[in-house]
Amino acid sequence: MSATHTAGTTAARAKDSRPLEILARAGFVGYGIVHLLFAWLALQIAFGRPAADGDQSGALRTLAAQPLGGFLVVAIGVGLVAMGIWQAFEAAVGHREYRGRERMLERLSSAGRTVVYLYFAWTAFQVVRQATSSSADKQQALTEQLMSSGGGRLLVGLAGLGLAALGAGLVWYGFVKRFERHLRTGEMSPHTRKISRRLGVAGYAAKGVAYGIAGVLVVTAAVNYDPDRARGLDAALHTLREQAFGSILLTLVALGIAAFAVFCLVQARYRKV
Repeated sequence: MSATHTAGTTAARAKDSRPLEILARAGFVGYGIVHLLFAWLALQIAFGRPAADGDQSGALRTLAAQPLGGFLVVAIGVGLVAMGIWQAFEAAVGHREYRGRERMLERLSSAGRTVVYLYFAWTAFQVVRQATSSSADKQQALTEQLMSSGGGRLLVGLAGLGLAALGAGLVWYGFVKRFERHLRTGEMSPHTRKISRRLGVAGYAAKGVAYGIAGVLVVTAAVNYDPDRARGLDAALHTLREQAFGSILLTLVALGIAAFAVFCLVQARYRKV
């Protein structure tokens, strides 16, 4: 038996670990809480009220400021680490129900989710450590540093295009209901499946719009040499509010993000893990 086959078998067994499954499902609950707070911050911005940064780090800092908030943020971070490990195994040896190009795309998607979940876990632990700068501030500082170097504006512009493409991809992912292939829909009642479908479509569309605007702003920052606009989701939400009917549009995005938060709870129960 080859070393590669042995390693693959070991990884597959680890992926199917019951403790890892429990932690990953708990991670979806924490991920939902973060997005629910994110939606609340977006509503605060929509109505012109002072709020923490309108992104996931702002949501985590808001939670950490509550009684027992630090403990909850740590618990969410642990769950997100478990989700990252689970998706890393999926990227390495998972998605065997698919073949060829389709399996490759699913594994690449899992690799992307690994990065996202581990980044949010790192953010959670940074919040608990009371790091002073927000993720929006860090994105702005990094953008400014890159722009001051040779070829940096091109890199920032490419990153913005990638972020905008991610936003478009999330909208597509939601509208074609591709998320359903990862749910145990056979265990759902017709009513539950109908509700979960609506939550998924609204949630992914709202996140896609937010990331798409953020990507456009990063590209604009690179073209105009304006790092102040490269503040990620926070800048995207504030920019959306500044448009005609912006408060209404931002409220709809906030409701969509809240729908995604509830959809995370659906995934905690029905996701194929």
